[in-house]
Amino acid sequence: MTDIEQDLSHHTAEMARAVHGEASVALTAEAVVDLAVSLISGCDAAGVSLVRKGRVETVASSHSLVTMGDAWQYEQGEGPCLDAMTPHEYLIESPDLVTDDRWPTWAPRVIRELGVRSMLSYRLFTTDSLVGALNLYSLTPEAFTAADHAEGHILASQAAIALATSEKVENLQIAVSRRTTIGQAQGLLMERFDLSPDQAFDVLVRLSRQTNQKLFEIAESVVTTRRLPHTGTALEQRNATAG
Repeated sequence: MTDIEQDLSHHTAEMARAVHGEASVALTAEAVVDLAVSLISGCDAAGVSLVRKGRVETVASSHSLVTMGDAWQYEQGEGPCLDAMTPHEYLIESPDLVTDDRWPTWAPRVIRELGVRSMLSYRLFTTDSLVGALNLYSLTPEAFTAADHAEGHILASQAAIALATSEKVENLQIAVSRRTTIGQAQGLLMERFDLSPDQAFDVLVRLSRQTNQKLFEIAESVVTTRRLPHTGTALEQRNATAG
């Protein structure tokens, strides 16, 4: 095994331990960004962009230039990050933004205002879905070596799986928490107004429709205040349950 292969093997193990050991999407993304800057020699700053509810957002960045550079891509609808997330793309590379004409609005601005000269953007995806992109910024033209490409590829692969898993866990935790809150609200209504479980749930659904609030928000309000929302007296509360 060559020295380069040994380094890659060691770094792969290090990446796997770091990115799969975090408990949330935010912490996982921060671990990915930290690894990118520390392990990829040409990378001066890094960021992770995720697709959420049809929108792209930067969830972790190592430097303000990443936050600004990414934001301009989203605003202008062009840039390596967005291109990396299009179908059939995996890696978008720009050895020198000065001579790259793919992003005529975005590139001149990041060169002029942020000093960025070269970029690598890796598509983050699993077999099930697109996750986002890992964006590597450099202030030097032609900064990324063949070894950097290999490191980035490994990190992007590990990051995609870890971020997708973290997001599923977070969503499950949120769902369980909200289900518990709704159950607590049902219990309060059942006790106070002598209702069955179905009747108590129907009251919450009716109030959700009347107030144009989500069911969980209504339930949370009931649990927190011990009152039905937008009702002032016990009589009004009873009327709401009876309606």
